[in-house]
Amino acid sequence: MEPDTKTNRWYIIRPALFYVFMVLVNIFFNRLVGKLGLPLFVDNVGTMSAAILGGYLPGVVVGYVTNIVNMTADTTNAYYAVISALIAVAATYMSQKGMFEKFGKTLLTVPVFALLGGGLGSILTFLFYGYGMGEGISAPFAKELLAKGSLSVFQAQLISDVSIDIIDKLITVVIVFFFLKLIPAKIKDELKVTGWRQEPLSKDVMDAATHNDTRSVSLRAKIVLIISVVMIFVAVVTTSISYILYRTFAIKEYTNVGISVAKLAASTVDGDMVEEYLEKGEAAEGYIETEERLEKIRETNPDIEYIYVYMVQQDGCHVVFDLDTPEMKAENPGDIVKLEDFDEILRINVPKMMAGEEVEPMITEDKYGHLLTDFEPIMDSTGKTVCYAGADIQMEDILINGISFLSRVAAMFLGFFILILVLCVWLADYHLIYPIAAMTHSARKFAYDSEEALDVSVERLNNLHVRTGDEIENLYESLSKTIAETVGYIEDVKEKGEEIAHMQNGLIYVLADLVESRDKNTGDHVRKTAAYVRLILEKMQEKGIYTEYLTDEYIEDVCNSAPLHDVGKIKVSDLILNKPGKLDDNEFEIMKSHTTAGNDIIASAMALVSDSGYLKEAKNLATYHHEKWDGSGYPSGKSGEDIPLSARIMAVADVFDALVSKRSYKKPFTIEEALGIIKEGAGKHFDPKLAELFIEAEDEVRKIAEEHEKNSDYK
Repeated sequence: MEPDTKTNRWYIIRPALFYVFMVLVNIFFNRLVGKLGLPLFVDNVGTMSAAILGGYLPGVVVGYVTNIVNMTADTTNAYYAVISALIAVAATYMSQKGMFEKFGKTLLTVPVFALLGGGLGSILTFLFYGYGMGEGISAPFAKELLAKGSLSVFQAQLISDVSIDIIDKLITVVIVFFFLKLIPAKIKDELKVTGWRQEPLSKDVMDAATHNDTRSVSLRAKIVLIISVVMIFVAVVTTSISYILYRTFAIKEYTNVGISVAKLAASTVDGDMVEEYLEKGEAAEGYIETEERLEKIRETNPDIEYIYVYMVQQDGCHVVFDLDTPEMKAENPGDIVKLEDFDEILRINVPKMMAGEEVEPMITEDKYGHLLTDFEPIMDSTGKTVCYAGADIQMEDILINGISFLSRVAAMFLGFFILILVLCVWLADYHLIYPIAAMTHSARKFAYDSEEALDVSVERLNNLHVRTGDEIENLYESLSKTIAETVGYIEDVKEKGEEIAHMQNGLIYVLADLVESRDKNTGDHVRKTAAYVRLILEKMQEKGIYTEYLTDEYIEDVCNSAPLHDVGKIKVSDLILNKPGKLDDNEFEIMKSHTTAGNDIIASAMALVSDSGYLKEAKNLATYHHEKWDGSGYPSGKSGEDIPLSARIMAVADVFDALVSKRSYKKPFTIEEALGIIKEGAGKHFDPKLAELFIEAEDEVRKIAEEHEKNSDYK
């Protein structure tokens, strides 16, 4: 039957439309609280709903896309996509643990989401704004906390963000909880995003696939590891390159600013007045006005930390102008700053500056800080360099801005990384992990117990219908074909085995009949004793006697080899076997030798086959079935449990059949008389437990004896 294309398309389109709607829900609630002027976000209602209903992939996609769309209103939203992705992951995980089934449990998720949204968001904000105060929703509250003076900027920002986010996420999870209650269960099932490439698996099999016991690392873990390593490597390389380029560009830009400011400062100072400025200071004509212009230059260039004018001499830098800063009081005109107070790089350039030459911008680190410094010459009316205007930029600003840059890049990468990881794991699960797990599960369930179980195993595998369209599908088809052929081979082997076993048992009875035909006194002895032996074994199972021996294999071995117990008689003369009267002592010794002869015959047979199996018990039966419990038997005089169990069983069956059977030299005993003799011999001739079992089974014993007597040809 061909699939309904329209139905299949709708099966895909409906969830897609729903998750697009979830993005719009995120934006709607976010815009709504903005319009109402509430200090909240409420931008994760759709993200959590998508994660709970659809799983990791839809949740992360909805959260990520929401932040990308919100970039149109505020570009910094792209940096916070990682938070939305993590919220989606957390919502999916907690949903799978049943946290959204009851309202009380749902409220327990609020702290987790608040820590992700508020805690992580606060850290990102702190890094983005260069260890300064952000300008987001929580900024007013954070500034109030900071104004109290007991908290650092970071602490104030963190407390503010987490506090507001607790309220934000409380509102969000409540909306999500009741929204989910409105959706019918049937629609919820249809919204789950799956990509089955075979018949869907049960939850147990899916769990086994993702938590499978393997010798080392699971395939799923390897995929996650490979994707993570590759993406982290790419991220580290690209981020490092980006940072190097950013730092190079930043230093270049700051250098240009320093040069521009230094040149502007140099153009502000009258070179012909420098000597007077050094001598008179603020009392010199135009000094204060020049200082004010230099101050305005610094105010209009916030990147500039220090502006000053020095005349460089052998004894040090003579201060012409120096502007106060909040952190450092300026030097007075005419003061001399010793060269030892400056960085070595600046000291190296002193000869050039004393000669009035231009010097390249330099990065210095001394008591004034880690600075990017530029000196521009100030000339008098004759063109002679009389001093230098200097402009310093704190390198710490470059470092802080670099950390801010790295933080934004890392945040964007992490959000994208989670999206790609979830997508790749989803694809790997449905195209690789689940098909392989399904095949593995079916193969492990492959049963050899019965023909029906084998057919069920093959049917289970065939019903997977793996349709990945790649090597996995080829593997599935090969595995299905191989197992189907294996089942055929197993059935053939089983049939052949049954035929061989039947033939083997037939040969045993042929051999036993051949031996029995020489003894005209025994009648149907081998078949009757075999029936008594099986009866005793069955009763032992029922009563739980000698259960340590009674495996199915042992019982079959004893029953199948029972007819061979008298195989040694083939070496006894017909005259002795068929003597109508009592045997003399010499004849009896020869008759007793049939036990050792049986041992030799079966031992020779065992040497010819690799799997002696049942012959081991046949050897025990043939050799020891005339041993007695009290040790007075033959050929070895064994006693008690030293006598093999199979031989002790045969002893009861053999004697009983001899008693109730008609012989040329005696009349048969009645069953009651024979059972009485067995009872009398318990603990002497026979194993008392086996004798008791046999006597208790009188009805079954009688049935066997009468049935064989009726069918016997012996008269």
